[in-house]
Amino acid sequence: MSTTSRKCVALIAHDRKKEELTQWVGLNVGTLSAHRLVATKTTASVLLKELDEAALDIISVASGPMGGDQQIGAMIVEGKIDALIFFTDPLSPHPHDVDVKALTRLATVYDIPMACSKATANLIIASGYL
Repeated sequence: MSTTSRKCVALIAHDRKKEELTQWVGLNVGTLSAHRLVATKTTASVLLKELDEAALDIISVASGPMGGDQQIGAMIVEGKIDALIFFTDPLSPHPHDVDVKALTRLATVYDIPMACSKATANLIIASGYL
């Protein structure tokens, strides 16, 4: 984890959760704009299209199925990610489910705060961690 006050937050959402994540980021743009954001390609595209691009510093990695989840996992191992906000869709099958499991495993192993829903993401914001 970084030791500076500016943290790096990974943002990911399964397709059916992208709108929910976009709304959540929009409601929390004041807090999130103070930090670096990393998102998988499709998630980053949706966020930048729907929200004020100038207010968000988003680094885009590959899409999840094309290795983006693994890229963010590697960033966790390297100590470059301070929090993971990953709105998952547990009711739909995902062809890259093993990548998703690996990513959430790494967040747990490296003790990175991880939110998989709006409620837990709100707790990370309310905690003052970000």
